Amino acid sequence: MIALLPFPDIAPEIFSISLFGMTFALRWYALAYIVGILLGWRLAVRAAATPRLWPAQTPVMSPARLEDLLTWIIIGVIVGGRLGYVLFYQPGFYLSNPSQIIKVWEGGMSFHGGALGVILAALFYTWRRAIPKISAGDLIALGIPPGLLLGRLANFINAELWGRPTDLPWGVAFPTEAAQYCPQVVGLCARHPSQLYEAALEGVVLGGVLIWLAWRKRAFKTPGVIMGTFLAGYGIARFLVELVRQPDAQFVSPSNPLGYVWQIGDLGLTMGQILSLPMIAVGGLLILRARRLPRTEP
Repeated sequence: MIALLPFPDIAPEIFSISLFGMTFALRWYALAYIVGILLGWRLAVRAAATPRLWPAQTPVMSPARLEDLLTWIIIGVIVGGRLGYVLFYQPGFYLSNPSQIIKVWEGGMSFHGGALGVILAALFYTWRRAIPKISAGDLIALGIPPGLLLGRLANFINAELWGRPTDLPWGVAFPTEAAQYCPQVVGLCARHPSQLYEAALEGVVLGGVLIWLAWRKRAFKTPGVIMGTFLAGYGIARFLVELVRQPDAQFVSPSNPLGYVWQIGDLGLTMGQILSLPMIAVGGLLILRARRLPRTEP
């Protein structure tokens, strides 16, 4: 008998109310976005309000400026995340059904698209106000892991983005029909809880490293280190988890059961891995660039 963990009985909706013939619901996924953004913002404000962390005791932005930037970041997350999913994962469907693009509430967000949206929004904001872009990027990167942690936990509660079948003792039997479709498995199908792997790596581990760099190593004094570590760290974590994560259904076929988008022989890369490679490369370049810069003070 294969050991597995039952899926916890947690409803995707926290509560719902009906008013004037319409039903409004608060879902864990929406709450994860809201709380994640607020926690990230508070963490960034804490860093901006600590002059000793910065060169010449001068933070790159004031807390008031950060609050102004938060609006742009939220827009970048939502617009970039949605368009990233549309363009990277299901372009054919949305080109044929353009009215579906705006239906964000039905699901379908890409982290890589959201990251690109945040970068573009931050570049525009810092350009308009003549704020050093690399240092601002360091501050923004510091605040992202809490949202990743909560977002992946919400993915788990929603029983979505699960992993490949496994016989490991911590495999989870997700309750959806799609998750239980495992032709090679007799009985309940246990899968890697890849959402929890990502929550731990991208949220807890990476977030802890960034906080350590900021407060213990004074990494804000060397612009690019924190942002580079975030980009490379997230890219590596996502690349590794993709090895056990079930690819999106549109990439899977009888001739391509592992969902490779690029393949040579038995080796291949999923869409998530392909999108992570530029993050790893850019992050590495930022770290190398930062290491060559003179550190102005201890």
